[in-house]
Amino acid sequence: MTISLTEFLSQLVSNPALLVTVLLTLGVILVNGWTDAPNAIATCISTRSMSPRAAILMAAVFNFLGVLFMTMVNATVAQTIYNMADFGNDPHEALTALCAALFAIVVWATAAWVFGIPTSESHALIAGVSGAAIALHNGLGGINFGEWVKVLYGLVFSTLLGFAMGWITVKAIELICRRIDRRKTAGFFQKAQVCGGAAMAFMHGAQDGQKFMGIFLLGVFLAKGQADVTNFVIPVWLMILCSVVMGLGTSVGGYRIIKAVGMDMVKLERYQGFAADLAGAGCLLISSLTGVPVSTTHTKTTAIMGVGAAKRLSSVNWGVVKEMVYTWVLTFPGCGLIGFLMAKLFMILF
Repeated sequence: MTISLTEFLSQLVSNPALLVTVLLTLGVILVNGWTDAPNAIATCISTRSMSPRAAILMAAVFNFLGVLFMTMVNATVAQTIYNMADFGNDPHEALTALCAALFAIVVWATAAWVFGIPTSESHALIAGVSGAAIALHNGLGGINFGEWVKVLYGLVFSTLLGFAMGWITVKAIELICRRIDRRKTAGFFQKAQVCGGAAMAFMHGAQDGQKFMGIFLLGVFLAKGQADVTNFVIPVWLMILCSVVMGLGTSVGGYRIIKAVGMDMVKLERYQGFAADLAGAGCLLISSLTGVPVSTTHTKTTAIMGVGAAKRLSSVNWGVVKEMVYTWVLTFPGCGLIGFLMAKLFMILF
């Protein structure tokens, strides 16, 4: 099942419910761009390997390439998010609950952005959708626990592997370059940082782009009255739309998150920034190929922690880390509760 751009635009003009759903979904993608996508380019900006404007443009391009390539290779992440919750057989009620979940995600992510804390929109999306499904079914009957297990695996996997790969990668670089004058490697690692930032942006598109396109198509099908679609093909126009909106979000509000991740948490040199990018991209690649939905935020930040800890534990600003961890821990119950309450409210109003 899929939808062409012509059919989509025709439906958008004639179907107010679809228009509202699309605006809310694009709002969530925009928020992801200013709270989650900046993690991918935080280190190459903080080490002054790239200017913010050039890095944001690069991120937009490679986000799209990641969405396009990985969707062709393996669209399992999108299918996992699409099937995360059962919204029942009533398209109207299901669409109302989904819109409530999307509204909850925007509220949660905006609050985190105000405080400059990088929250995971992947987990906010999962929590908000699950909370709305619970409200719709008045119980846990709407939760697909088989898909939820993949999320929990991904949470543990991305945190541990991100930290370990960051530590191992920077140690390997230091070992290889131990006899080389650091001044002679500055130019190489500046270029390597650009490549690392591009790789992270590519993998962010591969992971997060798929998640939000899955929800986008769920909303489109529900607005058309189709509550029984289980398999779909992601159209290219949707990949382009998702990438452009995400890039716009990064350009509008990404600096707060870039500062928190790339500057406040750990002071990185260029080779360390490259190590963090390489480790984060590698972890995301493994996750995407195996179809496990993980958080780009968790993966990149834990990779940076691993790089900092490889030098010494005191190199990491654990106060900033603590704030991030609190936000991560609160995302599931917090965003889930907001999704639940908004779904109940929306079902009464609409």
